[in-house]
Amino acid sequence: MAKTAAQTRNASKAPLSLKVTLYGTKPPVWRRLLIPGEMTLGDLHEAIQAAMGWDGGHLHAFDIAGRQYGDPDSLDEVADEERLTLNKVRNTGVSRFTYTYDFGDNWEHTVLIERPRRPLEAGRYPACIAGKRNCPPEDCGGPWGYEDLLAVLADPAHPEYLERVEWVGEGFDPEAFAIEEANARLAERFALT
Repeated sequence: MAKTAAQTRNASKAPLSLKVTLYGTKPPVWRRLLIPGEMTLGDLHEAIQAAMGWDGGHLHAFDIAGRQYGDPDSLDEVADEERLTLNKVRNTGVSRFTYTYDFGDNWEHTVLIERPRRPLEAGRYPACIAGKRNCPPEDCGGPWGYEDLLAVLADPAHPEYLERVEWVGEGFDPEAFAIEEANARLAERFALT
């Protein structure tokens, strides 16, 4: 059955569902976000930062079909992330791309554009609707450093145990994820009321 013009218009206004998975973590750390299609890659950077729990103090870039996007004031040879919307990305037929945060730790995220979802009743976007596991702490050395950190935290007899617990905090639980906290960070970052 063919879509009517009204159905097509409503589909274009429906938020995009993006699954953002942190590459190299086992088991995987991921978030599912609902993002308006008119938001830019710069907005997506802010949404990923908030939903994952990153602080945003490092450089980042997107790689979409072999082209790099980022902040041209901070990075050389990147297209301006503020000039490309998620709708434009989707309309090119791209359904998967990467987002790298912190070029020292090299936190690479796979961003998958999923089927559109129905709008939320509250209609406040961006929104996190699902996820698994706590985000690794900033500056822990990337996926390999995080794996090492988890091994140390699992062994109270390890010589570095007390130092690492002091650094990461006693309450750090790698399995913990609270959707409410992710949405509170999104609401704060995007001034959602």
